[in-house]
Amino acid sequence: MRYRQPQPDGHRPVRRQRGVALVTALLVVSLATVAAVAMATRQHIDVRRTGNLVHGEQAYAYALAAESWARVTLRRDARESDYDSFEEDWATALPPIAVEGGLVSGKVEDLQGRFNLNNLIGADGKTSEADRAYFIRLLDLLGLEHALADILADWIDADIDTRFPDGAEDEDYLLNDPAYRTANRPLTDVSELRLVKGFDNAALLMLAPHVTALPGRTLINVNTATAPVLQALHGDLDESAVETLVTDRGDTGYETVDGFLGHNALAGLELDTEVDVKSDFFRILTDVVVGQGQARLDSLLSRADGDTRIVRRVRTTIRSAPQIEGVND
Repeated sequence: MRYRQPQPDGHRPVRRQRGVALVTALLVVSLATVAAVAMATRQHIDVRRTGNLVHGEQAYAYALAAESWARVTLRRDARESDYDSFEEDWATALPPIAVEGGLVSGKVEDLQGRFNLNNLIGADGKTSEADRAYFIRLLDLLGLEHALADILADWIDADIDTRFPDGAEDEDYLLNDPAYRTANRPLTDVSELRLVKGFDNAALLMLAPHVTALPGRTLINVNTATAPVLQALHGDLDESAVETLVTDRGDTGYETVDGFLGHNALAGLELDTEVDVKSDFFRILTDVVVGQGQARLDSLLSRADGDTRIVRRVRTTIRSAPQIEGVND
């Protein structure tokens, strides 16, 4: 039997020291790997985010260019034509056009082919009874409650007096949660109707194609008006008469107001709503997709004295898939 001399303190076996060193080295390598992966992932996200921002700004630039094209087209149309109809260049939807890295699509809508809700209040700040009667007829044609006319009139008139019997002023809206007051000013956008009593989603969907909210008083362009907007011009107009008016106007439209009023379908009828064959307000809708970037530009354009100006411009994103097949409403 051999005698093994014990090791003095501080002189442990080399094998144990090597094990500790190996564990330490593995720990350091693991931490370095985790840090490297985290840095690479963060860098990848930053690159993607930067790319999306660049593509988004590029898409917005294309949208502005399309808006400028529409402005030029509408200015030229004002010089060359005394009336507006679906036959003109501005009324042709822009098909998807390939640009560097994406697609551009857009269209122009004549907003005076709709009833301007702000017409309900006259220049004196009081309700225009003729326009109120027109709006009631339009509501009736769409299957909506007549009371909505007085409720809306109270929302945009300057006073706080409730119209009898169906109006609604502050006392109705202060009961909501959260509470708020009536605007007592003209609508800035049709979407504001969501705040008005009685205008639920179903009513908004019915009204949206036939109404608008424009600054000041505007006339209805009979060349671009929808069938219900035309039929609401008089209580004695029926669907067959309106179909005749729409068929006979075609895409070329009526060249003069007298030409429209002299139509056989209107014989013996006296309209209490003013109409026109030209328009001053248009909506420009542009959708652009560039890479992963998207941009939708919704612009309200005013045309007067041979010039155009942007009254309001709203930039949003396209909710549908990033492959434009047409302009989304």
